[in-house]
Amino acid sequence: MPTHQNGPQSELFDDGALVTVIGESLVDIIDDPLRGSAAPQAHPGGSPLNVAVGCARLDLRTTLVTHFAEDSRGEVIAEHLENNGVGAIVGGSLPTSTALASLDATGAAQYTFSISWDINGAAIPALAAVKGSLHVHTGSIATVLHPGKTSVRGLIEAARPHATVSFDPNCRPAISSDVTRARQQAEDFVAVSDVAKASDEDLHWLYPGRTLDEAMEAWLNLGPSIVALTRGAQGPVILSRTGRVEMPGDVVTVEDTVGAGDSFMAGLISGLAQMGLLGAEARERLNGLTQNQLHALAAYANRAAAITCSRKGANPPTSAELGALTGSYAA
Repeated sequence: MPTHQNGPQSELFDDGALVTVIGESLVDIIDDPLRGSAAPQAHPGGSPLNVAVGCARLDLRTTLVTHFAEDSRGEVIAEHLENNGVGAIVGGSLPTSTALASLDATGAAQYTFSISWDINGAAIPALAAVKGSLHVHTGSIATVLHPGKTSVRGLIEAARPHATVSFDPNCRPAISSDVTRARQQAEDFVAVSDVAKASDEDLHWLYPGRTLDEAMEAWLNLGPSIVALTRGAQGPVILSRTGRVEMPGDVVTVEDTVGAGDSFMAGLISGLAQMGLLGAEARERLNGLTQNQLHALAAYANRAAAITCSRKGANPPTSAELGALTGSYAA
């Protein structure tokens, strides 16, 4: 596992997290029979866990507010977080969740879940974490599944006076099949976020009557400064009130797509950190991003996702692999 150096803003918070991620941890059981895997492989996963690991590997001091049990699968998650320098605040009492990811011939994954989400018992340390962070990220199952969903919403409200906020719905129809309710839940979190990210699959499912551009515009009108869209090999789109950037995906040999969107999200957060655009005091500047800044962010996050696609599982890049944000992005 990589060792971690303090990133460009880490010195601002010597005693706590620069970034706090709130959401589920689980064990991905990856079934890939079409490409020669004799038996399913088990790996730590969950979109929020992947984002937390991605941020830590990009040298951001990171805490994950989550749930896993003191069972064999929970031990795998705990070791993974520790090896990647992610601090864990763990609540709840139910067994560690699992997701069976079945890969098709292109490496795309379809999931079957056995999952619970509750952070009961962790309220006080979780509140301290979000109040002591420059940025808080959440999304996925943690924002739709009760009883933990209510706790997540309260933590985001507590974070906003101090931190910028990002959200990725990472929609799971197998968990939340009522699209009308899922849309309302997603929009509730978009409205309190500074950065909202989704995949094309997310937006097609949430808004079957809209184009992707129409859905992104609708989200931007709810309040975020940035709306980012990932489209697999077609590449990302980033929309703000001051501009729009679109670029193709980086060309790589794809092993699988597991965790690619989470690596993109971590890349966005790291890019904003390198620009000095994390924290509530940065909101005004975040609303005025230049075209060069948008392009630099899109390219950086795009590359992070591509590296993840080039290897098996949710294995995000380190800062040594990804390098620093490049381009002309001065505010």
